[in-house]
Amino acid sequence: MTLTLLLLFYILAPAIILFLCQKFPAINRVGAVVIAYLFGLVVGNSGILPSVGPFLNEYLLMNPGAGVEDVKKMSDDGLITAKELQAYQIYQLRDTLMSVTILLAIPLILFSVRLKQWKLMAGKTLLSLVIGLFSVVSVIFAGYFLFAGQEDENMWKVSGMLVGVYTGGTPNLASLKLMLGVDANTYILTHTYDLIIGVVYLAFLMTVGQRLFLRFLVAYPIRNKGFQAGNISAVESYEGMFSRSNFIPLMKTYCAALIILGISVSVSLLVAPDAKMIAIILSITSLGITGSLIPAINRTEKTFESGMYLILIFSLVVSSMAHISSFAGIAHGLFFYISFAVFGSLLMHVALARLFRIDADTVIITSTAMICSPPFVPVVAGALKNREIVVPGLTIGIVGYAVGNYLGFLVANLLKGL
Repeated sequence: MTLTLLLLFYILAPAIILFLCQKFPAINRVGAVVIAYLFGLVVGNSGILPSVGPFLNEYLLMNPGAGVEDVKKMSDDGLITAKELQAYQIYQLRDTLMSVTILLAIPLILFSVRLKQWKLMAGKTLLSLVIGLFSVVSVIFAGYFLFAGQEDENMWKVSGMLVGVYTGGTPNLASLKLMLGVDANTYILTHTYDLIIGVVYLAFLMTVGQRLFLRFLVAYPIRNKGFQAGNISAVESYEGMFSRSNFIPLMKTYCAALIILGISVSVSLLVAPDAKMIAIILSITSLGITGSLIPAINRTEKTFESGMYLILIFSLVVSSMAHISSFAGIAHGLFFYISFAVFGSLLMHVALARLFRIDADTVIITSTAMICSPPFVPVVAGALKNREIVVPGLTIGIVGYAVGNYLGFLVANLLKGL
């Protein structure tokens, strides 16, 4: 009964969160992902769910391949209590949900990619994207050597996640968590610091950023004067996602996502056991981009939003697995590393943009799409009063979603080998 109720909570809570975001502007400004994390932390740290216990926890750490039957046998032998057995079953449920939601979310998000638009990006926009990617990777590389000594030996995993989230977004962060085997506490703390620093970063860009950058960069050549906020729509609009006209076509894309997952799992059987998740996610990413070339899939409405709904479920699950008391044991150098990654990459981007004469608005929207993800592009465009940069910004963000997993995994393993 507890497992069923918990499963329903994980599946239905995002719908409640989205309803609250739609009804209350103040909650919407906080953001659905942040609210999901808060919900999950409350559930996971309230004490209403049973704990695995020290004996079983140590057993699972020493025997990562242990299955349900092994734990049930321990319960039958009186080595663990019935509550500890239930705690393990909850652990299994969470682990399964984490994997399933991410593995289905990736293709659903990528189905909305329009590769033809990539070719249509103006020269300066494309150049700004290349410079942005170079800046993010370079600064995270440099930051690793500056801050790695203050952290544990797994800092290379954090570096990979930062590359993923600052070239793509939360889906890439979550994917790299699974690929690199990052524990829940480190993942939550990394994302929490990212959210805090992201608020400061976004406030800077929307207030004084443009005026400051215009001292060093050329102005944007406005072609369509007169900004109308109503002409800019958010990339994430969940309204109508569950309507009959959208729901049935969405189910077909879910079938396509399941087929991609099945193919990717089959591919993973060809690699070593410890590389299976890596093979699955990279295969899913590649096949998801390929699926976007099929018009019937690419034109289906709300695939992106459907994928992000699964990301909300993932956020609830992973945050409910994090223990707040464990956060104190993680070095504060992580906060400075993330701050360095965000503002250092922006500074390098501006410096290189000056060299290549890229305008201030293009730099700002490129950086926004990468550091904060596509949903913030219309918001920043509104603050800059420039609707011309919305489509290029969204396109850059989608490119980031597509390449984030590859770049993050590559950088993490390069740093691991150093």
